[in-house]
Amino acid sequence: MKLRILFFFSVYLLFTTVVFADSMGQGANWNPVSIGPMTTWIAPVQAKGQLSVQPFVFYNRIRGEFDSQGHYTSLPKGNSQNQFQQQLFTEYGITDKLEIDAQTVYQENDVTQAGEKAHDHGFGDSFVYTRYQFLDDKGWVPTTTGLLQLKMPTGKYQHEDPNKLGTDLMGAAADSGSWSPGIGINLSKKLRPFMVYADLIGSFPQSVDINGNRTHYSNYINGDAAIEYFLPKGFNVMMELNNLSQGDKRVNGAMVPDSNVRSLSLAPGVGWSNDRIQMLIEYQRTMWGVNQFASDTMAITFTYAF
Repeated sequence: MKLRILFFFSVYLLFTTVVFADSMGQGANWNPVSIGPMTTWIAPVQAKGQLSVQPFVFYNRIRGEFDSQGHYTSLPKGNSQNQFQQQLFTEYGITDKLEIDAQTVYQENDVTQAGEKAHDHGFGDSFVYTRYQFLDDKGWVPTTTGLLQLKMPTGKYQHEDPNKLGTDLMGAAADSGSWSPGIGINLSKKLRPFMVYADLIGSFPQSVDINGNRTHYSNYINGDAAIEYFLPKGFNVMMELNNLSQGDKRVNGAMVPDSNVRSLSLAPGVGWSNDRIQMLIEYQRTMWGVNQFASDTMAITFTYAF
């Protein structure tokens, strides 16, 4: 609870600081070139007719897990759990205020457990989005964009092979197998030499049959915040906070006690950009959680303007 309060207080503090300073005219005509954060949404949408294709690469290592009380336990000696994930995110501007987006992921899972090894690969879940930019960055007001999303269960989520130690399951942990619509808001504010970003997205999983059991995951909220500091020669440094909060799920109509999920992650990064190339390298670490794996992730993303 204390960490969640700290997360939302940090978002509030960042935005009030930026807005106060921007009201003094420090960032009004400043337009830095950047790819933006790794996880947190940027609020400005694509211009009409503009297409953007952005790949992401993640290497994720599980070091342990947090139990239902938030207590951390490292993996047993000799055990390991790793994932190599490749994402492709596409944006297209329908008008100067409205865009559509799509995201797909392909991943490879490796597990070593009690001397046994397993590996599998396949597509994970996919997303489609629609975003509309309501407000521009001006005075006290940040760029403000509304978001509608739909998560599609394109990753395998049932009939797992017992000899593969779970590596053949590709669906998202929060709502594997479920069609999940969502709604959210994205905010961005500039203050030279900083950019500040935040988003809040609620998702609403639908019931799904998993190995013959009717499963209904609880609704969940993702909250993200990031601050970016611009350096000379096109360099920048980034810091992100990412929060997930989800209640208990139901299986065959009965509540499953202590199946709720919480997590808080911290992610520093460094980027470089010019008018044609933008890139960001980031280290993501799960700092705290409930019923959640503790992971360390190296991530990279880039874009190239043709």
